Amino acid sequence: MVGADTAWIIVATALVLFMTLPGLALFYGGLVRARNVLSVFMQCYAIACAMSVAWLAVGYSIAFGEGNAFWGGLGKAFLNGVDADSLAGTLPEVLFFAFQMTFAIITPALIVGAFVERANFGWVLTFSTLWMVLCYAPVVHWIWGGGLLADGGIFGETGARDFAGGIVVHETAGLAALIIAVMLGARKDKSKPPHNPGYVMIGAAMLWVGWFGFNGGSQLAADGGAAMALTVTHISAATASLTWALWEKIKYGKASLVGIVTGTIAGLASITPASGFVGPVEALIIGAVAGILCQEAVNLVRNKLQIDDTLDVFAVHGVGGIFGTIMIAVFGAGTWAAQLGSLAIVGVFTAVVTIVLIKLVSAFIPMRVDAETETTGLDLAQHGERAYDHVS
Repeated sequence: MVGADTAWIIVATALVLFMTLPGLALFYGGLVRARNVLSVFMQCYAIACAMSVAWLAVGYSIAFGEGNAFWGGLGKAFLNGVDADSLAGTLPEVLFFAFQMTFAIITPALIVGAFVERANFGWVLTFSTLWMVLCYAPVVHWIWGGGLLADGGIFGETGARDFAGGIVVHETAGLAALIIAVMLGARKDKSKPPHNPGYVMIGAAMLWVGWFGFNGGSQLAADGGAAMALTVTHISAATASLTWALWEKIKYGKASLVGIVTGTIAGLASITPASGFVGPVEALIIGAVAGILCQEAVNLVRNKLQIDDTLDVFAVHGVGGIFGTIMIAVFGAGTWAAQLGSLAIVGVFTAVVTIVLIKLVSAFIPMRVDAETETTGLDLAQHGERAYDHVS
């Protein structure tokens, strides 16, 4: 099975990269105004490039090196000591590095949705790189790298259960997004609708397909566990899409395309931590609740709290990931102490690191563009391009 495991994770690695490029870029790009769509594409693309280099330099070593309970050290910086014959379980270690690199790419890319249409590109790239190294990579080590929240850590023999990133990816990105949205402030003009719902649907569909690699690949083997993770991922996504649309219909009289595909993402985020521990019926329940829960979270953040988390990163990814993590304990696949305790510890750590980095980076690079740039649009002002030229 070693060859089959390797072949499957090569495919899964490509699928997870496909989630960011082009899936997330199109999903987010369609939700903004036409004058800012290229800035979203640019942010997603540049983050993918920068995170790849940072993961090679120090990220992978911090996450999966043989350090201590808190971090992995720098012994594997620049893949020191890793060659084509090195193994991580049944996989070539360089392939495990590449698979995990795609997670390190998409996690900070998710945060982009909180600050679209008003954040300075230089600030985005600098913050994202530092955040991945100093926040994301240590959390990976704590849960997936044998650190303090893993089995044998501070919660005893049974540590945190997070199959593919409910805590590691979605809680960290969601909380960081919420904090940035609060500290950055709202857009000057929030009245414009998504400029291209078609992009949103295409991007969501790409994310759905790519998520098979995200969750199914996290089994790190070509076996029945991977097949079950893939299956429950699909069931949760499909169910959440339907319940989101139904809830929209009940509340507003119409079910929207942007709504149903946002429900898809809510279902995917919610099943992510549980996908290796539950069956199809549990996935159906998780998806059914997620479609309504995350929609109500959007309403809470956007309308009740008046926070301009523009593309609902916290309400969909953060709330979904936290919900799915808790459901692992509900279904008896993990302990309540480890699941809730890990959520709390990672939440506090993420908040502190995010706030410190916002202050630090903003001392050197302006966090927000000026009013004129925001009005003109980031595409032309920051990148010298337009997405659509209607006179050509």
